[in-house]
Amino acid sequence: MTRQYAKYMGIAIVAIGVVGLLMGEQPILGFLNIDIAEDLVHLASGGAMAFVAFTHRDNHVLRMIVGVIGVTYLAVGVIGFLIPHVFGLLPHGYSTFDNVLHLVLGVMGILVAWGREATEGPNLSSRP
Repeated sequence: MTRQYAKYMGIAIVAIGVVGLLMGEQPILGFLNIDIAEDLVHLASGGAMAFVAFTHRDNHVLRMIVGVIGVTYLAVGVIGFLIPHVFGLLPHGYSTFDNVLHLVLGVMGILVAWGREATEGPNLSSRP
């Protein structure tokens, strides 16, 4: 499940970064904030997830990348509520939608990477 999450979310996050760069300073769909700094972070974080998901067979590395990116997105969601312009890095600031989206992506990434099923793997003791 971690590999599928990293593939699909990685591609989606990279796409948001590309669309953001192409649109300039206009919000995506009128409510998703885009600034150059955020677009670059989306390209890097989404690219890292997709790269590891498509190229690495080591599940430990995959889970670590997805988990660290999940923690980062969770932190960005919390910081976005407290400091919307993130110390001047985002001229337009985060909207409530941006913050909630980052929180959801963060929690999902953490659960997919380090949740019970991700760390336990298949139950081999129930074989006939």
